[in-house]
Amino acid sequence: MRKFGLIGNPLGHSFSKKYFTEKFKNEHIKDCSYENYPLINLNRFQELITSNPDLSGLNVTIPYKTEIMKYIDVVDPEASEIGAVNVLKIRRLPDMVEIKGYNTDIVGIRETLLPNLTGVRNTLILGTGGSSMAVCYVIKKLGLDYKLVSRKKKNDVLEYQEVTAEVLKAVELIVNTTPLGMYPDIESKPELNYDLLNEKHILFDLVYNPEITSFLKMGQERGCKIISGLKMLHIQAEKSWEIWNDDNL
Repeated sequence: MRKFGLIGNPLGHSFSKKYFTEKFKNEHIKDCSYENYPLINLNRFQELITSNPDLSGLNVTIPYKTEIMKYIDVVDPEASEIGAVNVLKIRRLPDMVEIKGYNTDIVGIRETLLPNLTGVRNTLILGTGGSSMAVCYVIKKLGLDYKLVSRKKKNDVLEYQEVTAEVLKAVELIVNTTPLGMYPDIESKPELNYDLLNEKHILFDLVYNPEITSFLKMGQERGCKIISGLKMLHIQAEKSWEIWNDDNL
């Protein structure tokens, strides 16, 4: 029995176990299982790998997409360039265990955004964590400009109070990469002046539980086009499965 799973903290928001369990059932894949492995920190990561000899792959979620790279033997070039990993492939060799890291946020973000970019030139990216790094990478590759927003003052990064009417008027796409609005804290949202949004704005939330977050709902009420993170989750999950089963990766 091959085992797969998800590491992060907390994991109560995640649909991954449900997604893969249903996938295995619907596609009659009987030799695989998927479990959640909540880790308060990564000190027990090696123990997790050692004590589960059938573990063949893991997804990585908040808050470990960057920190996990210290525990990986080989990092895929794109994931290395971004500085974040969300998929681990575990190879168990006779005398060692090799762990390779990938980033499927890239394909998930790109494939979700591509049908929605007509007229988009400028992007506002909320958050500066591991998911934000992937969004920046994709946006740059697509030839778009972007500005970052954070709660903490950083070089070349706006604070939320600096997101003025002028800033919002200059952007078409706003991407939330923070966990704000994620279950169970579904009422939270980034601290924007939502009354400055209108039908020319597109809001994309990487949070997928709930499907329509407070961030998206506020935009929807003001005529914005909204994009849920649920499609991205499905794309990422299938890419993870591809990585785990491709002997050439």
